[in-house]
Amino acid sequence: MPLTTLTGRRLRERRLALQLRQADVAKAAGMSASYLNLIEHDRRRATGDVLVRLAAVLELQLEDFTEGRAAALLTDLRAAAAGAAVVAVETDRVDEFAARFPGWAALCAGLQGRVGRLERVVETLNDRLSHDPHLSAAVHDLLSAMSAVRATAAILAEDTTLDPDWRKRFHHNIHQDAERMTKGADALVAYLAGSGAEVEGASSPQEEVEAWLSARGWHLGELEARGPGPGALAAEVAALQSSAARELAGAWIAQSVRDAAMVPRGGLEAALARGEDDPLRIAGDLGADALAVFRRIATLPGRPEGLVLCDASGTITFRKPIPAFSPPRYGAACALWPLYAALARPMLPVEALAEMDGRVSPRLRLRAYAEMRHVGGFQGIELRSAAMLVTPLVQAPVSAPILPIGSTCRVCSRPACPARREPSILGA
Repeated sequence: MPLTTLTGRRLRERRLALQLRQADVAKAAGMSASYLNLIEHDRRRATGDVLVRLAAVLELQLEDFTEGRAAALLTDLRAAAAGAAVVAVETDRVDEFAARFPGWAALCAGLQGRVGRLERVVETLNDRLSHDPHLSAAVHDLLSAMSAVRATAAILAEDTTLDPDWRKRFHHNIHQDAERMTKGADALVAYLAGSGAEVEGASSPQEEVEAWLSARGWHLGELEARGPGPGALAAEVAALQSSAARELAGAWIAQSVRDAAMVPRGGLEAALARGEDDPLRIAGDLGADALAVFRRIATLPGRPEGLVLCDASGTITFRKPIPAFSPPRYGAACALWPLYAALARPMLPVEALAEMDGRVSPRLRLRAYAEMRHVGGFQGIELRSAAMLVTPLVQAPVSAPILPIGSTCRVCSRPACPARREPSILGA
């Protein structure tokens, strides 16, 4: 990997932090003090064996000096600065900060990641509280029991002339309602805990399948051309909790087998390696269905793209979230997504550069496409399905128009959005 341009500065800050003299470090690394001085002031590049020796003397990992890790750290720090609207941050000196104080920089980047995860938890809880039917029923039963206890207790407290037999009945009712309330609370806690250790656990067959795929990195390598085939996944599918989830998993596996045959992994990875990431171009070159290419790109190992699939009703049928873009599990998604524009105009590609609502507002490249199937021929019905590939952007073109979007109206803080359907719980 290429080295960063701040290697010397980082070496110097580490040496000073360890309270070591330049001459002592140079002697231990087998070089002259003057050469080390040039390296520390970035007038000479420390490469190869020289850097290995210096890293060993200063108790550093060689990976700390590669562009990949440094670039990721700088990106996280810039994202944290973008979210600090009330504080003036010296973003032009972020590379100096990361070089001089790598520990503090890593801490800030870690806190930024934690804030992002907590924001996604809020979105998940909002979706669940608003649309999960099981949770709604449990909360309704709990509130009904509480109302009954309150009403009965009010009668006992306000009416001092009650017959002893009636008073005994009311006490019995309070006892029964309290027991029902306790059982309801226990059931509610058990349901939330049973959905997973985190609030982002699965509570529907679709979520169960997506959680299974997420745990596998979204890739089913057994289904590739030389893999063992679907039989190798039978045990994992059988371990899914609900029969509906097992049926959905079977359908996804069957679809993935067809996709793998239509879009060979070798040909797809070769196209991506040479910079060709246009799904329609790749589909044309391979003679494949466009949506198959969408699915294959998003589910290759380590790919950064997110994916959203929907049917003609606009219902999300599959979601691969990424840190910068997390589609809602329940309820209606953002009406401004290109996904829905493509659904209304099948066979026509729709592309947009977008800015996601949030504390950091990441930039995204959204590409959507819809296809039609005519089941039963001329006398049958038309089925539409659409896919949207979501690619995070480090830096969007300055002159390109940016589409402001959100996840769903309930957690989008843009008050002036022309497509808003309901007020946001986050306020203006």
